[in-house]
Amino acid sequence: MSKLDHRPVEDFLASGAMERGHAMRTQSIQRRLLDRLTHWMERKFPGKDWRSLKPDDLREFLSYRRFSGRVGPTTLRLETSILRTFFTHLHRTGRLSTNLTVGLRSPKQARKLPPSLTPDQVRKILETPSVKTPLGLRDRAMLELLYAAGLRAAEILSLRIEQLDLGGGSARVIGKGNKERLVLLGKAAEEALRRYLDTGRPKLVRSKSGGEVFLGNHGRRLTTTHLWGIVKKAAQAAGLDARVYPHLLRHSFATHLLSGGADLRVIQELLGHASIGTTEIYTHVDEDRLAATFDRFHPRAQKDKSAR
Repeated sequence: MSKLDHRPVEDFLASGAMERGHAMRTQSIQRRLLDRLTHWMERKFPGKDWRSLKPDDLREFLSYRRFSGRVGPTTLRLETSILRTFFTHLHRTGRLSTNLTVGLRSPKQARKLPPSLTPDQVRKILETPSVKTPLGLRDRAMLELLYAAGLRAAEILSLRIEQLDLGGGSARVIGKGNKERLVLLGKAAEEALRRYLDTGRPKLVRSKSGGEVFLGNHGRRLTTTHLWGIVKKAAQAAGLDARVYPHLLRHSFATHLLSGGADLRVIQELLGHASIGTTEIYTHVDEDRLAATFDRFHPRAQKDKSAR
């Protein structure tokens, strides 16, 4: 078996150490990968040299690494980055006429599924604030709106009175990229907002108050820290041990809509996602919920259950 010229690898590692100050650990990781590449090339393409390699050969190598069962997405992203740096070096130093890694994509990072509260947990949180004080009315309205409309923290904090259409059961919010979208309130949120605007907010207004819907004791717009505190306090009062934060109500809003049969495109529009790909993460359905539903309603599951 003919051996591939290893001098370009040694030159690359030396260059990294001298020009970029690569640590020994970095060089060791780079060397292991490039050794694997050269050995793979010698087995797969005997007689080939660096100049005869093609972009598809590199993709095949990465595919081999991926399906070997030993490399996860994070490692594969690192290895793709090392190959880009190495072949850019070969091109820059004249060993290759073209850079083989142009257009070489890194594997997508696995996305973590957003956590979600159950409908009963959400109900307990929403019912926690007292409706006998201005701040309690405000907190109830904020929590109802966060869940009913799936708003981001920044969207609810910047919401102004003129953006509300309580008669129409909707509001226009300004989301990411300064994009405006229409959200629906739902009856519970609409009623909570009416009570707060009629009897709660007037007692919080001060001479320097602006047009924001939700005000603090000082009469000014609430901060993100205030909002986090309101949600955390309500969750603790509801007896929830889980870490609860404003965005969790947004995740719950989307998950519950999808579980109820809502169209993914509608959920995308309500959430203000620019890409449907962002919304698709909610299509994951909890296996335990599926199993529980099967056990409860499927005739054969019930029969099997009774036989246990």
